[in-house]
Amino acid sequence: MDAAKPSITKNIAPEKLELLITIIHSDKVRFYTNLIQSSEANLYLSMPASGTSEKAIMNYLGLNQSNRAAIFSVVREDKEKDLLEALDDNFTHLKGGGGIAVTVPLSSIIGTLVYGFLSNDKRTIQP
Repeated sequence: MDAAKPSITKNIAPEKLELLITIIHSDKVRFYTNLIQSSEANLYLSMPASGTSEKAIMNYLGLNQSNRAAIFSVVREDKEKDLLEALDDNFTHLKGGGGIAVTVPLSSIIGTLVYGFLSNDKRTIQP
């Protein structure tokens, strides 16, 4: 008779998630979505953007062209710093690549499958 294997529970603290909002020139959407996706972001949404900011502020941010886009993406907190540094580097050095990016913490995610998808968690925990 086979003895039942004791179940082993592994406690893995989940990474916190952040909503990354990136405002860029609309002709750079594909470049920046690829950059964001390379940081294991499984979910991103881009859309045309416009605003009511003064021209001086937009020029300061490097968004002096009128065609802008906003990219909303969900990234893990452990990937946030490197991604923001990569975005900042491209905003500074890429011709016509100016933009702005901010993160907002997501305080509640319901369901382990939803969390697993949003955090790109590929680990499988088996007893």
